[in-house]
Amino acid sequence: MNQVADRFPDARAPRAPSDGRPQPSFDVVAVGSSAGGLAALTQLMSLLPGDLPATMLVVQHLDPRHRSLMAEILAKRTSLTVKQAEDGELIDPATVYIAPPDKHLLANPDRTLSLTQSELVHFVRPSADLLFESVAAAFRERAIAVVLTGSGSDGSMGVRAIKKMGGTVIAQDEHTSEYFSMPSASIDTGAVDFVLPIEEIASALVSLVVGR
Repeated sequence: MNQVADRFPDARAPRAPSDGRPQPSFDVVAVGSSAGGLAALTQLMSLLPGDLPATMLVVQHLDPRHRSLMAEILAKRTSLTVKQAEDGELIDPATVYIAPPDKHLLANPDRTLSLTQSELVHFVRPSADLLFESVAAAFRERAIAVVLTGSGSDGSMGVRAIKKMGGTVIAQDEHTSEYFSMPSASIDTGAVDFVLPIEEIASALVSLVVGR
């Protein structure tokens, strides 16, 4: 067992499906970030394998007045499929869905996505809190929330929901966060399982999702 696996003793053992490949222990990884988030997301995505058997849903606070190029930027740095989320689409594993500017991204129990322009949460839209809460309700213990660098406290309510439903929460550490306010607010809730430097979060996700 590698060093990362040793740090994650709660990683569930994989279950073997009919085709002989291990089943993932988690279905969805929801990520929230704000100030400094593009650099953190780029580093995180660049270290993830292209066959990660889980879906990634990403909320990054963006200027609502401009078209986002985040999906295109991240796609150049990762072997995962990256796209801007669309309302009603069915999610796939090994795919990263980015919330569009000025729209909340929500996950549904039928494995589809919803986009909404409902009211701001913590003065922002999209909101990590709403994403995390929807993922907690839809995927329960098979959900992971990741809080990366950012200002404000977005995500701190949502991580409580993830934890309450049996999911797992990771926060970026202070040393590698350009802005530590978002991770710190989540850590202060007591719902965070692991506080890690950005360069270790990818290997932690692989260890948790694949169960090795």
